[in-house]
Amino acid sequence: MKRALALVIILVALVSGTVAFTQSFSVQMGGTKGPKQPIFFSHKVHAGVNQIDCQYCHTGAAVSPIANIPAMSTCMGCHKMVSGGDNKMYVAEITKLQGYFERGEQIPWVEVYRLPDYVKFNHKRHVKAGLVCQNCHGPVQEMDVVYQYPSLKMGWCVSCHRQRLDDAKNPATLDCVVCHH
Repeated sequence: MKRALALVIILVALVSGTVAFTQSFSVQMGGTKGPKQPIFFSHKVHAGVNQIDCQYCHTGAAVSPIANIPAMSTCMGCHKMVSGGDNKMYVAEITKLQGYFERGEQIPWVEVYRLPDYVKFNHKRHVKAGLVCQNCHGPVQEMDVVYQYPSLKMGWCVSCHRQRLDDAKNPATLDCVVCHH
């Protein structure tokens, strides 16, 4: 729990201190709507074409309230060998990744999903309930640039919980303090 809280604090400090959070969407290197990131990262290539499971990179989703931004070592585990081939854009972006790694710097990713401070979302509970990432994040495997797929408004969450109230194996709840505490 302390580790997760420390990670959240570090990530918030990195993102807010380095890059101003924006709700606006931009076009990035021919991608689709979504915030401009310091490195072009295509979920379409990683999760779609290469069929890398979400939890391979976002290891925290199954064991923690937060899904986590992957550790640089996770990226470099593949990109020490995978250079982007003949695609000059991918080679340039992988070179940026390697630069951050060699300098020992964290990548200042721009947050895509942001809930108000009075809302607590627990990834682990949703993964344990059998929900797949696409239930909330949309067809990430088809996104060159990840963008906030659902509204994240309370009614959107409540409608999903209502559909699962009678789930014998993993019933959802409408208890307010589960999300608002």
